[in-house]
Amino acid sequence: MNKLPEPVLKAWEAREPICVLTTVAPDGTPNSIYVGIVGRYDDSTFFVANNYFHKTKDNILAGSKASLLFLTKERKAFQIKGSIELQDSGPIFDEMKRINPEKYPGHSAAVLRVRNIFSGSEQII
Repeated sequence: MNKLPEPVLKAWEAREPICVLTTVAPDGTPNSIYVGIVGRYDDSTFFVANNYFHKTKDNILAGSKASLLFLTKERKAFQIKGSIELQDSGPIFDEMKRINPEKYPGHSAAVLRVRNIFSGSEQII
């Protein structure tokens, strides 16, 4: 895990609300979905609410790595890559439930541990 540098933290705070989460199936097929219930737990951990995951859940359970893409309001793109797991209890799950609207099920939290960050073709960490 790597900690987020200050410019990335500032970009995260100035992001558009919708992100793209990508996982990969065991046969190598990528799967990208729009996600709106996304949070930063600490300086090296993000989470996404599993409200209606299907392929994404299967990919995570099969050991997929993941990528979370977000845009700032100035249209600068950041891609966070790392390991991902599902949690259905504990402090990260509780934080996901806190921000997840009651109308959505919040079955689990997809927890992304930062390994690399890119902005465009520039590798930040």
